[in-house]
Amino acid sequence: MRRPRDGNAFISPKIGWDCGYDSGTEMATSTRVISAGPSGVRMEDVAREAGVSLVTVSRAINLPTKVAPRTLAEVRAAIERLGYVPNLTAGSLASNRSQIVAAVVPTISNLVFSETIDSLARTLADGGYQLLLGQSLYRPREELALVNAFLGRRVDGLFLTGCSQDAALIARLRRSNIPVVQTWDLPSGPEDGTLVDMAVGFSNAAAGRLAARHLLSRGRRALGFIGAEEQRSRQRLEGFREEAAAAGVPDVAAELIRPPVRVDQAAARLAQLLARRPDLDAVFCNNDLLAAGVLFECQRRGLAVPGQLAVIGFGDMSIAEAAFPKLTTVRVHRGEMGERAGQLLLARLANKDPGETRIDIGFELVERAST
Repeated sequence: MRRPRDGNAFISPKIGWDCGYDSGTEMATSTRVISAGPSGVRMEDVAREAGVSLVTVSRAINLPTKVAPRTLAEVRAAIERLGYVPNLTAGSLASNRSQIVAAVVPTISNLVFSETIDSLARTLADGGYQLLLGQSLYRPREELALVNAFLGRRVDGLFLTGCSQDAALIARLRRSNIPVVQTWDLPSGPEDGTLVDMAVGFSNAAAGRLAARHLLSRGRRALGFIGAEEQRSRQRLEGFREEAAAAGVPDVAAELIRPPVRVDQAAARLAQLLARRPDLDAVFCNNDLLAAGVLFECQRRGLAVPGQLAVIGFGDMSIAEAAFPKLTTVRVHRGEMGERAGQLLLARLANKDPGETRIDIGFELVERAST
């Protein structure tokens, strides 16, 4: 994956022409990167090399179905020999469209976002759009810088993670007049003030309440939480605590880690919880990787799971099924989130009515052996 000069922005490395032509690079998705060829190679050079007119070269690049197969093959061969890269800027200026949608995620190191981005990229590619990806590193300033860079590059739409953007950024996005979809969270409604345009997600607080209800129903009363020091994690903790307090369990010990969190940080945080609450009998982790780390530490300490400590994760990643004991978790439909977000963006970009613009994809508890 190539890093351009815009800080934490990336374009997935698949090279190809519009209308389905692929230069031969095999990738998992059809997202493409525009790379620089040797300087000075022009369309005129390709036409001369292939022995055709400029119009024919232009059609071979932009409308390949309108070019005879033999001629198309000759033009493409000339392009490969010369290393010519079509100037897509000129076409985007003429159409006022870049055919690029930008996405901002907190980090590309957290696998929980990968399935969402993969589905988004595939959905957009089916509609003829490429995906530009940036990571905010959980920092509002980085998110603002990325959004400013993307708007300056005239992207056609934006995919954002979360709904915690500040009022100034929300106002700017609304003035941009491009479709924007927020994900991994869900504003309560238009009156909430945090909804920019469209949203696909779920209530993180409600997910936390579900985790607490499950543990309380198993007779657990000394509850703990391990998560990241960021908005969505805090919302899950808030819901977890609210549900526990309603059941007469007012004290939930919490350990928050500066993101991005790693699986090897779970052991130290569990030790902190046990030092504060020696009677700890249940832990809710902000993601399945942290929960797996807790399981490893329990095994090291000889703590029986779920006999002495029940453990519940979040996300239903593949490690939840592979763990021992198998991990109870809150399942979020990550792929559906990316697909639905892509569909909303494509509808708006095609000047169609997207229908419902605030989509709650929900979540569900997957009960396994760890609780």
